[in-house]
Amino acid sequence: MFESAELGHAVEKRTYEREIPKLRAALLDAQLRIVESSKCQVILVLAGFNGAGTGDVVNLLLDWMDPHHVQVHANRELTDEERARPPMWRFWRVLPPRGKTGIFFGSWYADPLEGRVHHRLHGAELAVRLGEVRRFEQMLVDEGALIVKVWLHLTKQGQRKRLETLESSRATAWRVTKQDWHNHRLYSRYRRAAERVLRDTSTAEAPWTVIEATDPHYCNLTVGRTLLDAMADRLERGRRAVPVRAALPPAPPIDSRNVIEELDLTKSLSESQYERKLPLLQGRLNALSRRNGFGKLAVVLAFEGPDAAGKGGTIRRITRALDARTYEVIPVGPPTDEERARPYLWRFWRHVPGKDHFAIFDRSWYGRVLVERVEGLAPEADCRRAYHEIVDFEESLVRSNIVVLKFWLAISQKEQLARFRAREQTPFKRFKLTREDWRNRKKWSLYERAVCDMVDRTSTEIAPWHLVEANDKKWARVKVLETICRTLEDALAAIGQ
Repeated sequence: MFESAELGHAVEKRTYEREIPKLRAALLDAQLRIVESSKCQVILVLAGFNGAGTGDVVNLLLDWMDPHHVQVHANRELTDEERARPPMWRFWRVLPPRGKTGIFFGSWYADPLEGRVHHRLHGAELAVRLGEVRRFEQMLVDEGALIVKVWLHLTKQGQRKRLETLESSRATAWRVTKQDWHNHRLYSRYRRAAERVLRDTSTAEAPWTVIEATDPHYCNLTVGRTLLDAMADRLERGRRAVPVRAALPPAPPIDSRNVIEELDLTKSLSESQYERKLPLLQGRLNALSRRNGFGKLAVVLAFEGPDAAGKGGTIRRITRALDARTYEVIPVGPPTDEERARPYLWRFWRHVPGKDHFAIFDRSWYGRVLVERVEGLAPEADCRRAYHEIVDFEESLVRSNIVVLKFWLAISQKEQLARFRAREQTPFKRFKLTREDWRNRKKWSLYERAVCDMVDRTSTEIAPWHLVEANDKKWARVKVLETICRTLEDALAAIGQ
């Protein structure tokens, strides 16, 4: 994999000085055309061996391009906030919007690479992490991002020479640390691990470009041209450089039976049963949230259902059992301009809770396969591929000890109409009823089909859907609380608490 980057590539100084002005002008022009179009974001991943000069290349690109439209993110020690969340959280939250360029050096490759070199990750664990990276990059590409990945390569001899040169000058000696020399002694390990990482993550949509970094002139010129070529190709091709691959939706059953129609919506509780069970369950939930072992967990609750299904009321019965400092309720509406400029999961990733906390979503990431699908707000292919993207998102959460609970509150059309009429007649509830609610009601069958597909495609062993009969609000609230308590008890038992 690295053979072509070990040939001693070099560029004469006068050739470099002749070519750089032309490259800078073309690169700046391409950047500004992307800014003006706002159709994609550029994500440049810079990685390489110690001493290869990734920092120097970043500084050079900031000099060549308009820095107002460039965001730079360097790997650093994890903060407590980042340690409390899935590994990809810190990268999701800093993704650039469309029109901007994000430069990541170190990036999401640093931890898997270092983990493999220092034996913190075994082969199977590395494969899982790299699979997550591939799916992450695939989603970014499918959402329109341009990903350019560059590995700056040095031989072991070249690395030693670079470190010695830096160390010999007072102006640059500070850049060489004991850790750099320690890593140099592990060069063969780094090389093997890097070959594995690059081989497993170089895809048609986001390939790696390996560049020899021995001669700075050659390295700088090649990095600039690589980025320019990718940007020019994207501008020529349009929003996506590759077609989106998406599975066909499942065929509807030939009879009329489905998971929603089979629910028994007549289930109910008497007022006395409800008044007895509700406080007991709230107390049980409160006690679970204060258990010592709960500090190792976090909880994500996602509520979906037709308009007037009782999501808000159910959420309030949950939050009354919790310390207000330990939860956040996230009402999800139409995306803002800031959110539209990024992949759709971005606005949910940034609300992923830290340990010992709850994130409660009143509507959720499932809007992509429900309202956006039914209303045609996203291309059909985007809605179809969202199923596996959502499953991958939830799997990332679960792997980080986040309990994911998803509730669909089901009501009948007749019950929804009754609740709409009641809202019309109650002054302090009229704001809850909009023309949009009446319009959505006319598409009941389309939404029902979308819900059934959603359950079939995204109800997994680690994050199943809980279908709640909600014609009776008391029954629904008690069932939701019972499910949360039982699931948290199982999760605490699994970690020995």
